[in-house]
Amino acid sequence: MRVACYEDLMRRYENPMEHACDLREGQVFIANGWEKPKGLCDSAWESMSPFVMTLAHGGKNIYDGWMKNEKSAMISCNDGFRPVSFLIEALDEEV
Repeated sequence: MRVACYEDLMRRYENPMEHACDLREGQVFIANGWEKPKGLCDSAWESMSPFVMTLAHGGKNIYDGWMKNEKSAMISCNDGFRPVSFLIEALDEEV
């Protein structure tokens, strides 16, 4: 599946880029500390890393009851041309 994008805005404002976002629906990434998971773009990691670290260190209920799973967060990448959302969940086991 191709990531949704705003091609009209990209043509108007963005310099041409190869492989700006190669993510596919259903991909799973495992983060272990501050290290960005292999295959995840820098922009997405910059958006989600504070939430990943909070959950990894026992934080929960980040949105004050909004999420059904208190050890999770829904984060969107800050790339406005290719918006992608990520469900982040804390694992109970060591990776």
